[in-house]
Amino acid sequence: MLQLQQKLNDTTSGKGWENGLTNKGKLIDWRRCIYLEAAELVDSYPWKHWKNIDAQPDYENIKIEIVDIWHFVMSEALRVYKVEGLGGMSDLSVAIHNLPSFENFAADVFDNDTNMYKQISKVEDFIAVLFTQTDVHKWLAAFFTMSAGLKLGLDELYRLYIGKNILNRFRQEHGYKEGKYIKRWNGVEDNVVMQQILEEDKEITPETLYRQLENKYPN
Repeated sequence: MLQLQQKLNDTTSGKGWENGLTNKGKLIDWRRCIYLEAAELVDSYPWKHWKNIDAQPDYENIKIEIVDIWHFVMSEALRVYKVEGLGGMSDLSVAIHNLPSFENFAADVFDNDTNMYKQISKVEDFIAVLFTQTDVHKWLAAFFTMSAGLKLGLDELYRLYIGKNILNRFRQEHGYKEGKYIKRWNGVEDNVVMQQILEEDKEITPETLYRQLENKYPN
């Protein structure tokens, strides 16, 4: 996943994005990316006491928002390791594996509590770490705690990350940056289409997924 994220960032923002600017001169702020995705994650729960009070949490979208956050957490970790000279990608991978919270996350050891408000609190605990800690290892540890708390473990994160990585590539190659991309396909958001394809074929290869997205993309 680290390798794919590096490649995606190199492609979309240009080589040298770790220095904080895209090849078009746009400022990159991974923390802002993360907390805005976290806000979307919270909004996947029907927390509003004045609106849709009988609705259920959108657990499929909750998983996608966690994956989106993971894109940006990895990006910040890759940036820090390169800019601060902490080592290469393999060193970062080792550091991740050595985090105590990674062990439960990788083993799919989940909290059985299904209380919506407690789950939202886990997201807010993660956001609090973003704003009070500068050590990216603490961001990573908080992410794994949050993800496991929301019942998304390593295997499913990996499968959905591969899917979203390919979808992001598909978006870029179909006019996303220029504002020409169609995000809703015949009334269904592209994230949902991607998840449906993954559900139909759990062993699908990245390139086959890309071709299936092309087949389903509205002309």
